[in-house]
Amino acid sequence: MGRGQGHVIIPIFLFFSFAPYYITLAESIDLGGTLQTNEKYAMWHTEPGKFYGLRAEMSIWGSPNQENSQESGSAIQIYCQEGEHYSLIEAGFHVSPSLYHNRDVRFFTYTTRDTKSAGCYNLQCPGFVPARGAALVPGQAISPPSIYGQADHYARLSLNKDPNSGDWVVYRHDLDRPSFLGHFPGQLCPGESRIQALTGFVNYLNNTHGPPMGSGQFPDDEDDKRSAYFKHIKIYDANGHARDPITTHMIKLVDRPDCYKETDFTVKINRGYIFYYGGPNGCIG
Repeated sequence: MGRGQGHVIIPIFLFFSFAPYYITLAESIDLGGTLQTNEKYAMWHTEPGKFYGLRAEMSIWGSPNQENSQESGSAIQIYCQEGEHYSLIEAGFHVSPSLYHNRDVRFFTYTTRDTKSAGCYNLQCPGFVPARGAALVPGQAISPPSIYGQADHYARLSLNKDPNSGDWVVYRHDLDRPSFLGHFPGQLCPGESRIQALTGFVNYLNNTHGPPMGSGQFPDDEDDKRSAYFKHIKIYDANGHARDPITTHMIKLVDRPDCYKETDFTVKINRGYIFYYGGPNGCIG
């Protein structure tokens, strides 16, 4: 069951705290106060601060045996705070049978305006604005996926604040030239305090088994054909220029390390700044 799918939810996805820093991702609670779904994640995120976006190569992995009530994927996420108002915008790739009625890997966008209203995927409500003639639109399938031990397939995405318009723009960078996919209006991510994250995630019903994350294997061997990754990671400055991240500003967060894992955030020859993540199916709780 994808975030926001199948029942009325109150997404509680973000708490900013300045001593110490921490965040909590989306949890779905019905109107009776009962937690309905679990979202588990393996991410590297920044401290709260003035940040303007991320770019990364994201490996594409399918999940052909995923159950209808499960979701798995990876995303670039920007969490925003203005006073007591919290919001989220994100773009990435996921498998969500309940949303699409199949198990294709699809490009998706997601946004929530505050902690009191349900979020929206793709074009379900006003939010992400696709570019005319975009090379990839929300909900569109992307293929082929990576094949374990045989083939590595990826897409390079960016999500950053345009210094001129103030909108948050999404580009795909692994085609012949950078391709503008669309934008989130600037008012969806207000304020100056932000956390930005690169996240592998799964989502599943309470008291059931979780799906695989990434390749379905722990990222022990750091092999691009065997482990899911974010690589060639860049951050954007206020002028819209992509720069190397400062590793001391990055924080590792895995909420169920017994089920899913991630490697250190490091730099490698021909791969740039990179980390691997993932884990098998079967996580409970």
